Amino acid sequence: MTLNQLFASAAIVATLPLTALADSAVTKAFVLEALKNTLLAGDVAAVDQYFATDITQHNEMFANGIDAQKGVVGFLAGNGNFKADYVRMIADGDIVAVHARYEGFGETPMIGFDVFRVEDGKIVEHWDNLIPEQPANPSGRSQIDGATAITDLDQTAANKAKVKEFITRALINQEQVDFTQYINPANYAQHNPMVADGLDGFGAFMAEMAAQGISMEYTDVHQVIGEGNFVLTLSEGALGGEPTAFYDLFRVEDGLIVEHWDVIAPMPGEGAAHNEAGKF
Repeated sequence: MTLNQLFASAAIVATLPLTALADSAVTKAFVLEALKNTLLAGDVAAVDQYFATDITQHNEMFANGIDAQKGVVGFLAGNGNFKADYVRMIADGDIVAVHARYEGFGETPMIGFDVFRVEDGKIVEHWDNLIPEQPANPSGRSQIDGATAITDLDQTAANKAKVKEFITRALINQEQVDFTQYINPANYAQHNPMVADGLDGFGAFMAEMAAQGISMEYTDVHQVIGEGNFVLTLSEGALGGEPTAFYDLFRVEDGLIVEHWDVIAPMPGEGAAHNEAGKF
């Protein structure tokens, strides 16, 4: 289902019982409708319709609760320049993840992943990771272009397990794995701004990092969100010794990873103003 179809179908949400939100298409339509009618419309009054009064917020800039959510919408409405391009959206049970490009937070557009948890017909929790938009990578790819179609719904569990195993073995345990067991050696599209396509591109990037004395370490995988051929992982670790949040989106085909997007951002500092719930 395309995002335009999701917008069109969002109107049915109000007529359905809350239990119907278990259906991924309806859950995605609900979240997309919420974003459209609050953040994009700048309508503070509409926030009560979509967000729980005690919403848990994992963005370090905002406090928990609906008043803070209304403040976000009010801020964006006052800005007048906010735009969002929702490129990919996947649903896994009560979780909806969105891959998007945003304008209006500052002079530079932002690329981000937003993750929402829906319960009893309201958004009750939100996580995100954002970085400034970067130029095309060595293979000419942007941070958001590439495949968008969701397929292979019957492979969701297997694809989630494959991706989690890859991160656990290769990135957390740093085992000497055969990467061709996880990544298609003949067809691997890379959207990280610094990395070229293929296993050779990934190897060259890691070698350059090592030459500069920069380490990349994953320590924990906090969430694995999947729908068909797309799997998003929310992990933490360190980059160059600095605490870091890694959001990685993988596209899996025939049991192997064939495409990868990411948002890598510093973890909130000790003095993060409102990070009551923690990043994860």
